[in-house]
Amino acid sequence: MVRIGHGYDVHKLVRGRKLILGGVEIEHEKGLLGHSDADVLTHAVCDALLGAAALGDIGKLFPDSDEKYSGADSIGLLKQVVKILNDSGFCVVNIDSTVVAQKPKLSAFTDSMRANISRACGVDISRVSVKATTEEGLGFSGEEAGMAAHAVALIETTD
Repeated sequence: MVRIGHGYDVHKLVRGRKLILGGVEIEHEKGLLGHSDADVLTHAVCDALLGAAALGDIGKLFPDSDEKYSGADSIGLLKQVVKILNDSGFCVVNIDSTVVAQKPKLSAFTDSMRANISRACGVDISRVSVKATTEEGLGFSGEEAGMAAHAVALIETTD
């Protein structure tokens, strides 16, 4: 049996934080604000995988009220999500994702993001897509107030 899930996440851009997307640190004057490393892309991927398996979301598994997740590496959280999926009888088939950000330009980093996500999920890089788009100056991401990410994941049962 195959199942599909959708994930969405958004974080505010602020000065004094690192910008981490798909486990890649990117030089930028602002970073994403959050309890963990605020990796909006990896959070959307986690939620897509959990949604496909009907196992909740990352806020339920890794609540921002729990100090042990303060500053957490989101790729590490993704590895935990994949373990939960595997333990529940599922495996990752493929992931398609999009980061919505006006700046910085992300095309030079998407292959590294794909590699990090594919390793964390235990799948070949050919099964992970990361794209980036702007909103042409519109909305909160277009005004550089924040970034968002969407992800769709296909999983299948392992039995």
